[in-house]
Amino acid sequence: MRVVFPYLAQAHQLLHSLPIAAAIAARHPRVEVHVSAASPALLDFARRLVVRNAPAARIAFDLLPLGPGDALRLAAGLGKSHFKQYTLLRNRGYFAGFDAVVTPERTSLFLRRIGVKARLIWTRHGAGDREIGFADDVRDFDFVLMAGRKVEQRLLAGGLIRPGHYVSGVYAKFDWAQSAAGEALFDNTRPTVLYNPHFRPGLSSWPRFGRAVLDAFAAGGRYNLVFAPHVRLFDPPTAADYLAFEPYQALPHMRIDLGSERSIDMSYTRAADLYLGDVSSQLAEFLSRPRPCLFLDAHATAWRDDPNYRFWALGPVLTSVAGIEHELDRAIAHHSDHAAAQRLYVDETFELEPGPSAPRGADAIVGFLAGAAKPGRNGGGNS
Repeated sequence: MRVVFPYLAQAHQLLHSLPIAAAIAARHPRVEVHVSAASPALLDFARRLVVRNAPAARIAFDLLPLGPGDALRLAAGLGKSHFKQYTLLRNRGYFAGFDAVVTPERTSLFLRRIGVKARLIWTRHGAGDREIGFADDVRDFDFVLMAGRKVEQRLLAGGLIRPGHYVSGVYAKFDWAQSAAGEALFDNTRPTVLYNPHFRPGLSSWPRFGRAVLDAFAAGGRYNLVFAPHVRLFDPPTAADYLAFEPYQALPHMRIDLGSERSIDMSYTRAADLYLGDVSSQLAEFLSRPRPCLFLDAHATAWRDDPNYRFWALGPVLTSVAGIEHELDRAIAHHSDHAAAQRLYVDETFELEPGPSAPRGADAIVGFLAGAAKPGRNGGGNS
């Protein structure tokens, strides 16, 4: 049996599936596991993660060949999604040689359209509520992994998964994410706020509120700020991007991180005292240890009773950033108003057993491919 874990775009997706690749290699020695990437930097990051966390895992690392002009094509404006499809098309023969393609994103469904017969397995990358995670094409995957019953029930209700073709109770990122709990990000005793705006303009607080938020923290005297937006907001961050934030970087109570490894390995979501953001699924990871949240609605959203905004019930929602330092004070002082709802949200989102969950995902995938796995929790086993 040959299984490949491809990475076609941003590095933030690796931690959602790479621990499963290593678990398959460790637990199922008769399975040949490959990890492939579309760039040397991405492949090197994957290799470093495996060496750091699972050095004995027998994994083949493959660089997906591209044409000499492909970097120029991307720089000239070929969209990220189209470039990923082009990468899959150019490497169709490579992917056709595997029994299964295990991916954290949905673009790899394009392999169906170009004739690749391998089973397609989706690990997801995040445990948020936005509708993009419940799109109609999810039903085109042969097998799906998810963190808990919140996602499971919504996918079942939409007819997007069926018993025997999914497993619940897997969130592999938690297995390898760097534990920064207790780490001092700043040389002071102020509470630390993580501002984590999304990258899509129609959902994000950044275009309307972002600079005002940074200016308020720069002038304020009571809070530290880590500005670590979704990595696709600045993709990839350039020297010019960082230059635009130079006035803030000079301040000892502010940290600007436009896309380093620390922005994706839970360093900030574990270390911060309060989450400030809009719709990023990183909130679910932050709430693995419930703490105060404050949400920014820059689009006059009719969010109440909308399942795509369920998480906005877990803290105050602001439609203006005027007096934001006062609002932070209130969010902290009244966290008890939301603590029970946060705990329930976490319990429904992450139904994880003690210890790493990647082995559960690894066994479920191999069992599904072999056609002889045992029934799984919540009806999500294989038959």
